[in-house]
Amino acid sequence: MSDPLATYLEDHLAGASAAIDLLESLRDQHASEPLGPLAAQWLDAITDDRKTLLQLIDRVEHGPHVGKEAAAWPAEKVSRAKLGRVSKGDLGTFQALETLSLGILGKRALWKALAAAAPEDPRLAGLDYDALVRGAESQFASVEERRLAIGPRALSVPVGQPARG
Repeated sequence: MSDPLATYLEDHLAGASAAIDLLESLRDQHASEPLGPLAAQWLDAITDDRKTLLQLIDRVEHGPHVGKEAAAWPAEKVSRAKLGRVSKGDLGTFQALETLSLGILGKRALWKALAAAAPEDPRLAGLDYDALVRGAESQFASVEERRLAIGPRALSVPVGQPARG
């Protein structure tokens, strides 16, 4: 029988890996714009969180299972094509940032769930879950600020084109 905690952690590891790939793409595509350095900052923070997650997985199952991370790779590549700047201009970037926002909220939920379970499971002891939650909230606020800043441009109908509906 599989360990539910291991499954939960592996699911979040797959999400973190997809977020890292998406952030690398945003960083590279927007290198000469303000979004590029921001994406690099978010990438550093999410990479650090992924390392924490890998340490937990090692405690729980003595090493990550590469299956879920490998399974996330094709999905991320499809998402990158759909969400990439070149595919739909500002809308692709807007959707990429929205995807990151939702993922960060999921990560915040992860840290909160692990904090609640830690008193019952010694494998989860020793982490500052409050700091991890605050970090996720800070990341969310930063990504969400950028997402909302480009939202009006991304969601508007270009001048000279009729709105469909």
